[in-house]
Amino acid sequence: MLVEKEVRFKRAENAAILGMGANIALAIFKWVIGVHSGSKALIADAIHSASDVAGSLAVYIGLIAAKRPPDEDHPYGHGKAELIAAIIVAVFLFFVGIEIFISSFQSLFQPVEAPKVYAIIAVIVSILVKEGMFRYKFKLGKELNSDALIVNAYEHRSDVYSSLAALIGIGSAIIGGKLGLNWLEYADPVIGLVVAFMILHMAFQLGKEAIHNTMDHVLSPEASSYLFSAVDKVEGIKRIEELHAREHGHYLIIDLKIAVDPSLTVEDGHLIVKNAKEKLMAFHQVQNVFIQMIPYDHT
Repeated sequence: MLVEKEVRFKRAENAAILGMGANIALAIFKWVIGVHSGSKALIADAIHSASDVAGSLAVYIGLIAAKRPPDEDHPYGHGKAELIAAIIVAVFLFFVGIEIFISSFQSLFQPVEAPKVYAIIAVIVSILVKEGMFRYKFKLGKELNSDALIVNAYEHRSDVYSSLAALIGIGSAIIGGKLGLNWLEYADPVIGLVVAFMILHMAFQLGKEAIHNTMDHVLSPEASSYLFSAVDKVEGIKRIEELHAREHGHYLIIDLKIAVDPSLTVEDGHLIVKNAKEKLMAFHQVQNVFIQMIPYDHT
């Protein structure tokens, strides 16, 4: 079990480091091309990529904190550190969306020129890299049950959307400049506004989900039915009164209340509790089980 957890965190940390490296390279690449080509949409896209560096860093720090073992102050472990990291990433996204919106809005009231054609190359490179990062991190996040990685993956997907929008804006502005349609040149900053709204919406959705999961969210009866079935097979348990599987980051903490024959000795009751805990701890995602035993009431 310990080896599995170490492997899990190592893979997640490597993904976060890879994300930081890719975002730094893309942010610099798009910023330089954006400035030289005169594309507001590409500069906004570069700022978005730069914000993803901070997001990946927050995820990395959260993963390091989450892998710490339980201690006296945190008897349930540190798994929620990943959820806190996910919230931080969502907040970063929100402020980036605001910044891009302000910059693009101001550009609407200033003279604009069509970007240079080579700006399109930078956008296409960004789309390919970011989509690859999204698919990699989303798959790994699902596999490792990491909310922080999944949110970080959607950061990359939001960059794909913003790059697609930038591609439309840059292309339209270039066509407008070639054909003498000056109004089309404003497509570049207009798309910057569209990108800003997309980022703000995604930040809200991701933040909402992360906050929901930090509030001692428990699995639904349907999702926890396999846990119920495992305990129900333990000899000596007359009835399962309660079973709450709390999501604590990437693992589960289970609170179980069982009814047993009131005539049992303390030793017999302890054996039943031990067997029930072993059944539940056999599932790799279960971190700990707390069991309350009460006398079975026939009525």
